[in-house]
Amino acid sequence: MRLRVEFTTEPFDLDEVPPHAVAARETVQAAPLDAVDVGPFGNTAEGGAEAVLEAVDRLLRSSLEAGATRISLQVNVLGEAEA
Repeated sequence: MRLRVEFTTEPFDLDEVPPHAVAARETVQAAPLDAVDVGPFGNTAEGGAEAVLEAVDRLLRSSLEAGATRISLQVNVLGEAEA
């Protein structure tokens, strides 16, 4: 099974990247995922189910430890046309 996770961390800071956003970005970029897209207002990552779920666990823990007060995420199962 392949999954796509979309996530954002808060609070936002438009002047500089907050530590919790850096932690989230570094976590997904270091994970063994097939695709990672990091942006200022939303991020996505795709890969096998186990890799995505492990990355989500690390992302939540590292972002909260770095000061996130809210993490919004959505996980989708990818169909063959989306994979």
